[in-house]
Amino acid sequence: MKFKLALCQIAGSMDKNESRRIAEEHVRRAAEDGAQVIALPEMWDCPYSNDYFREYAEPADGETVEFMSKLAADLGIYLIGGSISELEGDRVYNTSFSFNRSGDLIGRHRKVHLFDIDVEGGIRFMESDTLTAGQDMTVIETEYCPIGVAICYDVRFPEWFRKMSLAGAKLIVLPAAFNMTTGPAHWDLTIRARALDNQVYFAANAPARDENGVYVSYGNSCIASPWGEFIAHADEKQQILYGDIDLNYVDTIRDQLPLLKHRRPELY
Repeated sequence: MKFKLALCQIAGSMDKNESRRIAEEHVRRAAEDGAQVIALPEMWDCPYSNDYFREYAEPADGETVEFMSKLAADLGIYLIGGSISELEGDRVYNTSFSFNRSGDLIGRHRKVHLFDIDVEGGIRFMESDTLTAGQDMTVIETEYCPIGVAICYDVRFPEWFRKMSLAGAKLIVLPAAFNMTTGPAHWDLTIRARALDNQVYFAANAPARDENGVYVSYGNSCIASPWGEFIAHADEKQQILYGDIDLNYVDTIRDQLPLLKHRRPELY
């Protein structure tokens, strides 16, 4: 079985309405091109900064979630809604909402690993100053296969993705906004490694680069195969990236090189 995946590498706006317009334009174009599963990037409707997370935050029944739900239903697609700033009580989360063809909410992933780093000569960012960490793994069910969803810094923790693959995921989608320090150093390597180690398709969906933005994203959205090869790779510009997800190929790779069966969990 095969299906077509689309990653919308878009640059949002300081204006939420404009960000929604950009997102809708790209999602509709991807659907017209035959994509059945379409994803948006991390924080596509909110400037990626602690200064804005709370200001832009919405509850799970807010306008942006409703917008994504209606868009999925209107187009009859699965929509993995990147991530937005979610408000629950006094807490703010970096959250990815996923919807089925009818617009029903089928997954809500709150970023589990918060991006608290201080790289000498590079970047300092402390998400925990504003955001609260999630607790749960997210694997959504589709008629194609289970799809794992995680967010950006989650990718640094291999155990999280092994857990998803053992739960049945054959595709993992990662909305992620690596920066200009970690992106050139680690982006391609990390995405290929997570795909290879877990013998899954791994799709990382970044925002397009805006040199004048609050946060400069590395861009370079990509899709890696279960063999650890890129089947699609973007540059930094706004665009839609497509990839054919071949589930029979996943099974073939797992049969020929049975890494998951050869694990020795009693030893480690």
